[in-house]
Amino acid sequence: MQHTSHLLMIKPVNFSFNAETAVNNSFQIPSEEKNIQEKARLEFESFIQKLKDNNIDVTVVEDTADPYTPDSVFPNNWISFHEDGSICLYPMFAQNRRMERKPTVLSAIAEKFRIHQTNDFTNNESRNFFLEGTGSMVLDRENKIAYACLSPRTHLTVLEEFCHKMNYQPVAFTSVDVAGDPIYHTNVMMCVADEYVIICLESIKDIKEKERVIKQIQDTNKKIIEISFDQMNRFAGNMLQVHNTSGQKFLVMSSQAYQALKANQIKEIEQFNPIIHSDIKTIETNGGGSARCMMAEVFLPLK
Repeated sequence: MQHTSHLLMIKPVNFSFNAETAVNNSFQIPSEEKNIQEKARLEFESFIQKLKDNNIDVTVVEDTADPYTPDSVFPNNWISFHEDGSICLYPMFAQNRRMERKPTVLSAIAEKFRIHQTNDFTNNESRNFFLEGTGSMVLDRENKIAYACLSPRTHLTVLEEFCHKMNYQPVAFTSVDVAGDPIYHTNVMMCVADEYVIICLESIKDIKEKERVIKQIQDTNKKIIEISFDQMNRFAGNMLQVHNTSGQKFLVMSSQAYQALKANQIKEIEQFNPIIHSDIKTIETNGGGSARCMMAEVFLPLK
């Protein structure tokens, strides 16, 4: 199945602007506002409540103050969970993000779900080869396709290693921002749902690569909903399709992303499923990630 009703989310304790990740994340903007941690926590709690109000199951783990992990609110970069009972651990670009792999998180998941196998790709950090989970890859789980725009955070060697291990087909390409710099994570420029794909095609400058991506999407019978550079910069590509305990599907995004969409785009999306959005502007601005980055999908079998 492409979507799940189970999510892992990490409640921030030391959220702040992370200088280590800002070197190649153009979405991060240092803020001069005060009480960033407090504002981020309120945004997080409001977001969680909206998900729970729609009967979406969320496993919330509170981060620990030590070690210092300012980006822990984005767990999908270091871990992913799969239907066969396996988990994958990923090599991270920033050293302080590698410390997010905390036993408390795995223990919380193990209490509720069955873990049969761990696939650990973190040894690639010693080679400076990175693959930051479902940030670096946008997975078409039903068709076993891993879309990935290559960047300092997404190395082709590790992508191919993941695909070989998990039986996925890699679709690698280059995606750039308006300045011509590589987009740091694929999940800010595209979202794959069960019947549609939201994507910023103008960020793929190589014509052959763009045609290949379009053909791959069309071959899986998914509708393409295109977004612009400006919409992508407002996180309109950073979305996740989920379902609730009754099987009803939703597309989850930030309020900024929702407000960036045009009326016809919202109508197109809502032909497939309703939209849930929440205001997470402090997290988006200082963290350079949005709603999708905050949700790690759990496909593991329940105990």
